Amino acid sequence: MCRPSTGEKQTVSNSEHSVQKSTLKKGDEWIENFDLRAFTEEIEELGDNLRKNQGPADVTHLNKMVGWSNAFGIVGLLTMGFYVNPISIFCLSTWTLTRWTMVAHHTCHGGYDKCHPNKKRWNRFKFGIGTFWRRLCDWFDWMMPEAWNAEHNNRHHFNLSEIHDPDLVENNLAYLREMEDPMYVKYLHVLIMASTWKWLYYSPNTYKELKLAKWRREGKRIPPGVDPSQPVSITVILAGKNPFYSASEFFFVVVGPYLLLHFFVMPMPLIFVSQYLGIEGMYMTALINLFCAEILTNLHGFLVVVTNHAGDDLYRFRHPCRPHSGSFLLRQVLASVNFAYGPDLTDFMHGYLNYQIEHHLWPSLSMLSYKKSAPLVRAICEKHGVPYVKQNVFLRLKKTIDIMVGVSSMKWFPESYEDKYLGLDTAVLAEKKAEKEAAKQARLDKRKQM
Repeated sequence: MCRPSTGEKQTVSNSEHSVQKSTLKKGDEWIENFDLRAFTEEIEELGDNLRKNQGPADVTHLNKMVGWSNAFGIVGLLTMGFYVNPISIFCLSTWTLTRWTMVAHHTCHGGYDKCHPNKKRWNRFKFGIGTFWRRLCDWFDWMMPEAWNAEHNNRHHFNLSEIHDPDLVENNLAYLREMEDPMYVKYLHVLIMASTWKWLYYSPNTYKELKLAKWRREGKRIPPGVDPSQPVSITVILAGKNPFYSASEFFFVVVGPYLLLHFFVMPMPLIFVSQYLGIEGMYMTALINLFCAEILTNLHGFLVVVTNHAGDDLYRFRHPCRPHSGSFLLRQVLASVNFAYGPDLTDFMHGYLNYQIEHHLWPSLSMLSYKKSAPLVRAICEKHGVPYVKQNVFLRLKKTIDIMVGVSSMKWFPESYEDKYLGLDTAVLAEKKAEKEAAKQARLDKRKQM
């Protein structure tokens, strides 16, 4: 993708990494006097305190959320054979969503590695991965947990709002933005995609990222003509244009097991229950409820997942930055959005994705830590003039769809300041290394004197 002009007239001093003259667009004025060092120090200090204070309360909160999720699942499973009904559909949908966005999401990031006593399960290197049994017991969905870890935990979090971010909506929907069809056709396209995106887009694309990660480890070159930043959808696979894996591999390894076990094997006991109770068609009724729940959980997931990093008030970036640097921390705020938060039920129905800013600042913290930290992060951002976007999820849906269909576009962070902050990151890193070397030398001198 070509870099758009930022409309800036500037002179950048590479030696001191300072912008001597720049013209900032409306809404970017806060950047002029922003102190990246001070902001970074406060965010890092808060993160350290949050990590130190995690403990039994975080585990209790996790157990509560798991209990709620399982309760929805039990109600849905017990009622899905009795008529096609909204209760079963809603409960099954919510069960599927929360197992992903809350339980698997935060566990796979390592949110409970240190505070949970059960290290054999509630650990990023154990949960859902290694064997099919672990996938089945911990997190069984259209996506493979290993593929999710590669796509989301690594690529998305460390390349947020860059061209190599696999979840960059503006890039992934470039074909729709550029489409010359009437606007109602574009909106219909979005509706169909929102109803099916987990299995038609997200599952194949996460598996693509897992394959790419394997290629990188093995030192394998990307074939000529293959753009790794472009998403892989089910249509690409069926057309035989996917260079990363075959359609048969995708079915038998990724989506096939979930399709067969979740939709056909799981409701099989209802065949016998139907005969015992004398109620005909319980198995088929359950299949319809499961299918409707799948559509609903796609829509619910689209609402709380896809909207996290899209909107004309969020920034895009041109160059990668060092993980956990000042630039990295700033980008997590500028390219993320929070939704309404408050009571546990509100957070639960948002899949705990309503604390997206805090989650991106410190991915390996618990859900409870994000709830505690949100007002503190907002206060730090207000102090330093950093935009902290918190808005109703349905308003964010409108902004996201506007990006998808080309009505609006993301903001580009001024390139001169992007370069300035990247230079500052390098200087800070050099300072920290010098301090470590000085401390090491001081210890050696002290031992010699002894």
